[in-house]
Amino acid sequence: MARGRVVVEVEVRPTESLEKVLAAVRSVLDIEEYRLEEAGPSRVLVATASLRGLARLHRLLREQRILDAARSVLRRGRSGGRIVFYLHKQAATVGKISFVGGDQESPMGAIRVTIEHPDPDRVIDWLAPPTAMGRPLWEHEPPWE
Repeated sequence: MARGRVVVEVEVRPTESLEKVLAAVRSVLDIEEYRLEEAGPSRVLVATASLRGLARLHRLLREQRILDAARSVLRRGRSGGRIVFYLHKQAATVGKISFVGGDQESPMGAIRVTIEHPDPDRVIDWLAPPTAMGRPLWEHEPPWE
């Protein structure tokens, strides 16, 4: 875990196309590989990436001007060397970031994102630094450098 990694898990319901769910994930994160796991009547897409896979999320948080909300969600999801948060699957299909509390808040299920890094605060400061008047107070180097 020294360099960090990103793990994404999202249910692919029987009425959903794997390609569309994969496209939703790829619209907000750059994944490197994925597999499909059977989970009863549904399937679960499990995708992984290095921390570089967060670059698209980094850009979208700034474009959508939701750094304060993102920082709050990321800090709440921090535990040990991990950060866990959930994204609204339907919003992701159109490249929008919408944080949810879990599957119950996203009708088609949520995208669960787990970031593993020995210094999660460094990842949070890079992804969503504190702001003043809606602008980042600073920009950090990416956590993989």
